[in-house]
Amino acid sequence: MAKPVVAVVGRPNVGKSTLFNKLVGERLSIVDDTPGVTRDRIYGQCEWRNRKFSLVDTGGIEPSSDDIILSQMRRQAQLAIDAADVIILVTDLRSGVVATDADVAAMLQKSGRPVVLCVNKCDTVGESPPEFYEFYNLGLGDPVAVSSVHGHGTGDLLDRVFEYFPPEETEEEEGEHIRVAVIGKPNVGKSSLVNYISGENRCIVSDIAGTTRDAIDTEVENEYGKFTLIDTAGLRRKNKVEDSIERYSVLRAQMAVERADVCVIMIDASVGFTEQDSKVAGLAHEAGKGCIIAVNKWDAVAKDDKTMQEYRKKLEVDFSFMPYAPIIFISAKTGQRVDRLFELIKHVANSNAMRISTGTLNDVLAMATARVQPPTDKGRRLKIYYMTQASVKPPTFVFFVNSEELFHFSYQRYLENRLRETFGMEGTPIRFVLRERGEKNK
Repeated sequence: MAKPVVAVVGRPNVGKSTLFNKLVGERLSIVDDTPGVTRDRIYGQCEWRNRKFSLVDTGGIEPSSDDIILSQMRRQAQLAIDAADVIILVTDLRSGVVATDADVAAMLQKSGRPVVLCVNKCDTVGESPPEFYEFYNLGLGDPVAVSSVHGHGTGDLLDRVFEYFPPEETEEEEGEHIRVAVIGKPNVGKSSLVNYISGENRCIVSDIAGTTRDAIDTEVENEYGKFTLIDTAGLRRKNKVEDSIERYSVLRAQMAVERADVCVIMIDASVGFTEQDSKVAGLAHEAGKGCIIAVNKWDAVAKDDKTMQEYRKKLEVDFSFMPYAPIIFISAKTGQRVDRLFELIKHVANSNAMRISTGTLNDVLAMATARVQPPTDKGRRLKIYYMTQASVKPPTFVFFVNSEELFHFSYQRYLENRLRETFGMEGTPIRFVLRERGEKNK
């Protein structure tokens, strides 16, 4: 059985994201005093009384607003409500019951889902203040006093939520999920791709740069396996990052890269390669992640039978620092080649996690050194005694040699190419570590 889903909803700036972060034990959702910081649904995993469940943070609900972003935030919150087993309605003790709280409460009562009323910002311990009892007027039963900043009352809140969980059944063991971070500049179509794959409006899509702020997780299962797609904020040049919220968003995107197995680096086909694309790709390359370059909006490019080949050659020059990364031309709008993208993701994830036995590695090394002799310098020849694999993600190989200085970069590149040819290690960086074992160390 799937884990129960608990949605955290309420009007803007009542402390939903602070409560969400406190309950999941991580700062997954951006917190700021500015209303409307959270826009999409943010998922986190919780456990209470030996029961695991998914917690969903949502954007603030403004039932009567006509603003484009606010109306989409309301739609995102409604999707979370529809999928939830239990709903936590967060209100603010300091501002009391306002008209928006009553509108949201009425909306939740129509949903037919069990609702737990949380009165946040009750920061003093002891008797509840008189204004706390005003929240009974919302008609949602007994409110729970909570301080999301200090953590007071969160246990009582989770006990109430726990009462509404469906009966526990034996859960199927979860298979290995491949975590895929979708990264790139603003407005290259990252959210559109995630929405197309998931088959729902999982992330808000807008022409306004910087619409996505948090790193949004979406779980997908298809014939290629189980995937967790992470939609991230667009990464702009530092001098273009104007406010503190966007700085948090950039940090979230970098954290998403760190926890991903594969990074899909999206670029806009109608704009072409830019310096910022190489910086975004550099994040994934330096982190040792499997990488795929996805050229989006290919449907919008005027082309003939040679256009793709010429575009690919240009990109191979632009991304010369990561020649291992496969290039795929897609359209998030029409779904062109998205199936092929999943095939590539699975292949690249396997390459990034590949482990090769020491015996097999040294057979390949012997054949490679027989074909091209190791370099010499001033009468001394490089000797490679043996090699072994130290770790995966990325595959890291240790070479034991007589002199690190003699192991020129060009010969390292030659051996890297032999490894890639032999084992099909497409899409993953490879790391080499040198260990010197000269005469004096014997």
